[in-house]
Amino acid sequence: MKENLSSYYIFYMVGKTGNISKAARELYISQPAISRAIQKLEENLDIVLFKRTSRGVTLTPEGQLLFQKTCDAFSILSEGENAILHNNTRSFPKIRLGASSTLIKYALLPHLKLYISSHPHVRVYLSCQSTYQTLHLLEEEKIDIGLIGKPSGISHFSFYPLLQIHDIFVSTPQYLENLKTLHPKEPLADAATFMLLDEGNITRQYVDAQLKKSDFEFNHILEVNTMDLLIQFAQTGLGIACVIKEFVQEELNNGQLVEVPLNLLLPPREIGFACKKKGEDNPLLKPFLQNNILHFQNP
Repeated sequence: MKENLSSYYIFYMVGKTGNISKAARELYISQPAISRAIQKLEENLDIVLFKRTSRGVTLTPEGQLLFQKTCDAFSILSEGENAILHNNTRSFPKIRLGASSTLIKYALLPHLKLYISSHPHVRVYLSCQSTYQTLHLLEEEKIDIGLIGKPSGISHFSFYPLLQIHDIFVSTPQYLENLKTLHPKEPLADAATFMLLDEGNITRQYVDAQLKKSDFEFNHILEVNTMDLLIQFAQTGLGIACVIKEFVQEELNNGQLVEVPLNLLLPPREIGFACKKKGEDNPLLKPFLQNNILHFQNP
């Protein structure tokens, strides 16, 4: 084999999605890294695998042949993994849960301990992924339930609202004082450094859409890939961060952070549990949902 397995998996995902940006989002790597891997694979095999168009990529005849072989190969690997997992866990009921690291930390872990203590016979498996990847895993039935920010267009999923969240901008009081001293006449949107999640994040896409609706632009943007880092950077005084209010309530209460008014309307959003409608019959899901939703409503 001229290439390692990861190169063929990247090729397989690009062929499956027909789009480099979609493949990058699902693989959690950058588009340039995808392009380099495909280019290297083409060079080493001395063939052209894709035709590039403005709408994405399409497989060449040689690419189609290789794609079919990779489909067969990864299908066999998946069957092997599933067989091993089944053998290891067949004596124990299990529930497979997916969520982002942010939602696991701030929304799920405080109540997961109670569920585990009341259902010690159930094994809980956590898959830490983005909302998009969590939905993808649900679609492929690799997880039973996902904790996500409610997206649009999920008619074939059941969604159980859990918590309403509010996106706000925060900074340290000292950072705002420094801005007033250094840039007394400049609008905040021009003078400040605004820290946002990266563009592939569903929260960032929501905030960008609201900014566009309000014709609101920032001059200086610093992109960060996790909510934890946004909060830490704001606490350090590096700028104004867009965070979820419910996740920084303690810092707001003690004055470590303050909410920055921007005359920008950001309607509240919902997070909740999603599962495929045909998966609602899973006998483990109902007590799991009742346990978590009940305790969020009555913490």
